Amino acid sequence: MLARILSRKGASGFSWASTADQVTAGVSAAGLTAIVTGASSGIGAETARVLAARGAHVVMAVRNLAAAEAVRQDVLAESPAGSVEVMELDLSSLDSVRKFAADFAARGLPLNILINNAGVMATPFSLSKDGIEMQFATNHVGHFLLTNLLLETMKKTSRESSVEGRIVNVSSEAHRFAYKEGIRFAKLNDKEEYSTIAAYGQSKLANILHANELARRFKEEGVNMTANSLHPGVIITNLLRHHSILDVVHRTLGKLVLKNAKQGAATQCYMALHPGAKGVSGRYWSDSNMYEPSEKAKDAELGKKLWDYTLDLVA
Repeated sequence: MLARILSRKGASGFSWASTADQVTAGVSAAGLTAIVTGASSGIGAETARVLAARGAHVVMAVRNLAAAEAVRQDVLAESPAGSVEVMELDLSSLDSVRKFAADFAARGLPLNILINNAGVMATPFSLSKDGIEMQFATNHVGHFLLTNLLLETMKKTSRESSVEGRIVNVSSEAHRFAYKEGIRFAKLNDKEEYSTIAAYGQSKLANILHANELARRFKEEGVNMTANSLHPGVIITNLLRHHSILDVVHRTLGKLVLKNAKQGAATQCYMALHPGAKGVSGRYWSDSNMYEPSEKAKDAELGKKLWDYTLDLVA
C-alpha cells in the first residue's frame, strides 16, 4: 500500500520513488558544464555521477578533496568517457568561496548549471571564520556569494550558446520550522536563543528566498536563465550525525520510508537537465514536481530584504 502511494506519479510523470537515472533517461547534457557543491557524498555525489553519465563536464566543488577524488574515480569507472574534476570549496569561508570563483574564472570554462547542494544540518552553535552563525553561513551565505561571483559567466554562457542557464538551490521542508519571524536579521548570532532545528530551517528558508529573488531579477533583466529551489526528500545521509538518537532512528527504521541517494538526487537532476523544467523559474519543487512552500517562503519583500542583508554580510 505504502509503495503504491509513494510511486504515484505527478504531472511531470515522476514520483517520490523515481531515481536520478530515471528522470534524466534519454536526456543529453553533452556540451554543458555544471558545478555541484557538496559532491563528495550523498545526493551531491549521485548528482555528479548522473550529470557526467549524461555527458556534462562536472566540477565537484568540495571541502573534502580525498573523498571527492574517490567519488570521481568511481564515476569515471562507470562512465570512462565522462569529464569530471575536483576543486576545493569551503562554503563556510568567504575567502574560500572567492578563491574558488577566481580559480574557476581562470579556467575560462562556460557554466550552464549551478547546483547549490552542499549543507550542514542541526549543528551545535558555532560561528564561521567570518563571524556568521555556521548553518546560515554554510547553507545560505556561502552559496549566495558563490552564485553572485559566477553569475556573469552563466549569463555570458546562456547568451552565447542560446542554452538556458539553470541555478538549483537545495532547500528542505524544514524551512517550515524556521524561527517564527523567518529570518532573524537582528539575532542571527544570538547563542542564547539558538535552536539547532530552527536555525537549520532559517537557512533552508533563505535558500528558497534566494532562488525566488534570483528568478525575479532574471525576469527583470530578460536573461535566459532560471532559478529554483527544492526539497530532495528525507534521505538516509550523515546530516544528523550531531543528534545521535535521531541518527540511529534515521538509519534503522528510516530505511523503511526514507529515500536513498539515487532517489534523493532525482529532483535536482530533473531541474538541471529535463526539458520539463525549461522556462520554469522561482518555483519550489519536490519529487520532480512543483510544490507549494510556506507563505514566508513566498514573501517577495522578505526575499529582497534578505538579498540586501546578505550583500552586506559578504561585503
